[in-house]
Amino acid sequence: MNTILPVTLNNDATKLILLDQTKLPTMETFLEIDTKEDLFEAIMKLRVRGAPAIGVAAAYGLYICMQKKVYGCVDEMMKDFRTLKSYLASSRPTAVNLFWALNRMELRFLNECKQESCSSESVLKGLFEESAAIFHEDQNMSIAIGKHGLTLLEKNMGIMTHCNAGGLATTGYGTALAPLYLGFEQGYGFKVFSNETRPLLQGSRLTAYELHKVGIDVTVLCDSMASLVMKQGKIDAIIVGADRIAANGDTANKIGTSGLAIMAKEFGIPFYVAAPTSTFDLQTAVGDDIEIEVRDGEEVTNGFGRRTGPEGIKVYNPAFDVTPSKHITAIITERGIISHPDAESVAIHLENC
Repeated sequence: MNTILPVTLNNDATKLILLDQTKLPTMETFLEIDTKEDLFEAIMKLRVRGAPAIGVAAAYGLYICMQKKVYGCVDEMMKDFRTLKSYLASSRPTAVNLFWALNRMELRFLNECKQESCSSESVLKGLFEESAAIFHEDQNMSIAIGKHGLTLLEKNMGIMTHCNAGGLATTGYGTALAPLYLGFEQGYGFKVFSNETRPLLQGSRLTAYELHKVGIDVTVLCDSMASLVMKQGKIDAIIVGADRIAANGDTANKIGTSGLAIMAKEFGIPFYVAAPTSTFDLQTAVGDDIEIEVRDGEEVTNGFGRRTGPEGIKVYNPAFDVTPSKHITAIITERGIISHPDAESVAIHLENC
């Protein structure tokens, strides 16, 4: 099955190619990026979004920006690298894969410097290899999450999703949507209900778009319809992605996710989080310690260029909320399933990775 590739490089690896997701679903427009300013803007403005895809874009972007300059020595190169890394890290605070990818690229830089043959050329080669590895690992991750997630589902289920955690958020089948893609290929006959996901409508603009494009049965819901549809018995499971998972399993995901988990518990519906192990942040003990990105209020009152609120009105626009682990039935990673996640089960799962 072909999904849209939101992040890649051009043929000679001199530019980052991003699908501009702010233009979907009406246009598929690709951006060519080779400056730190354009990459920062693309991440901040959600032209590329989804924690895994942001990580891949940051890794590739680091390499693209570093290869534009000829360096006289490795120390000069390291100074520029760390300045660039810090700059890109400030683009979005919640999605941990951004920081994971940047730190991994820095570790590769440092490891190359330990080699006797270290030079600016060898460092640059190492950065390219590491960014490419992150890209390919992300693709394999999607398939693995899909296989593990599918073991929790049955044919003809009604599945609810929130925001977008599919091919547009990764470089493969996605995280939360991966089991749905694999199930579709195997004739599972899922009926997917995609919450529109206010205020930026990632569910209707992106999730419904990519699922409909390949022929998966998908219905768009306004966010406020979720509890009614659950009560009507149309939902057998809920699967969402994650932008950061604390050490105890508390999960930050798109705003509105925690409310779905609470409703799911009320109606006895299993609530699953699908995310790679790179999304876990063991330095953050509990969800209350996760920094939540607060975005421009104009996204709420003047979204997509149409004013729906008074000029100058106060708006609170957090992009994420945190679902306590006690409301999560299981977390699905590329390594398996963490049932009833807590600090102990998360630690055991990651230790076994």
